[in-house]
Amino acid sequence: MIKKCNNSLTSGLNKLSWRYLKRIVKNMACLNNFIDITNACIDIGHWPVHFKVLITIVISKPNKESYDSPKAYQPIVLLNTINKLFEKVIGKRLQFLSISNNFIYLYSCQLGGLKQWSTTDVDIALTYFIHMSWVKNLTISTLAFDITQFFPLLNHQLLPLILDKASFDPKITSFF
Repeated sequence: MIKKCNNSLTSGLNKLSWRYLKRIVKNMACLNNFIDITNACIDIGHWPVHFKVLITIVISKPNKESYDSPKAYQPIVLLNTINKLFEKVIGKRLQFLSISNNFIYLYSCQLGGLKQWSTTDVDIALTYFIHMSWVKNLTISTLAFDITQFFPLLNHQLLPLILDKASFDPKITSFF
């Protein structure tokens, strides 16, 4: 899961780079400890405060004619690297449960964001579903979001209802 994480990326708040974290999780005992911590967080429905801390830094974009405009800069969010690993584990678990519970239906088309799928043909798939609905005189709605960016804006009373409908384990529903 973390093999593809770039070793040269800026380390997070804990100053731990992906290069070192990759070496740590090669040790089975350490990997099992990470899994146990993730499971414990889900089991008790709590995400530790130190994983929620972040720092935003602003860097200038290269090759801009003028740096008088905010568009010439880009904010970068630095999270705790271990937190990123935990989020990856939880994200993969949610994806697995969503697919295994048939909450996300996989067709022969490609859907972005899913493991081993790409976004190349998502527009074709969406167009197909929309046109098929129109042929049947139906109205179609689509909702897509990156949960890490969307979560702060999400109606937190609605999310548990969605997770319940998707047949998620009550512990996961409670965690979110």
